[in-house]
Amino acid sequence: MESIKNNTPLNIMVFGAAGGIGRHCVEIALAKGHLVTAVLRTPSKLALTHPNLQLVKGDVTNPASFKDHLEGKDAVISTIGVNGGFGKDKPTTLYSLGAQNILASMEHTGANRAFFISASALEVSPVVPFFVRLLIKYVVQKLLKHMYEDLRRMETIIKQSAINWTIMRPPQLTDQPLTENYRVAINEYLKNGLKISRADLAHFIITSIDEPVTFKAIVETAY
Repeated sequence: MESIKNNTPLNIMVFGAAGGIGRHCVEIALAKGHLVTAVLRTPSKLALTHPNLQLVKGDVTNPASFKDHLEGKDAVISTIGVNGGFGKDKPTTLYSLGAQNILASMEHTGANRAFFISASALEVSPVVPFFVRLLIKYVVQKLLKHMYEDLRRMETIIKQSAINWTIMRPPQLTDQPLTENYRVAINEYLKNGLKISRADLAHFIITSIDEPVTFKAIVETAY
């Protein structure tokens, strides 16, 4: 699915640009000729240089650190995440507070398009294999209890916003290379959607910025 304004350069802000999804969003956006502002707590962690790339030292928990850079942005992409994972889950408000600060700052500056990364395992999909449903309910949701609690708070905040948001709910993320060949479900469950690479997830985001069908929608992507 290519952007309906694919030949028009967009001005995009990416939070968490040093992470797997964020870096791919930056690289794909630059490759397509867009202007990118990458917001990072430690800009040196993004070892990229490009004439269309601006690095900003900022933190989603501190709106004053990035609000002035939102002026004129066509889209905002939040790929923030905790340093957690199985066995490291602990209470957090990063996702919900980050979304709240980003959305409030966007409303103040007039920016009107945003993507946020959630997780498909927030819900037990009825269209994945039975053993996967059991794994999600009795293992994944329990081991990542705190992270998922905050992702649910984040989704609630986003859904109350008037801007054109998209919540991405990817399944298991991999570091496989970009294929541009994946399946998509909008506001419904994706059958047997078990894996997606961070590169292909980023590709969908960048190429869907101007797609109205994704406005105020929950999207699943997988192979």
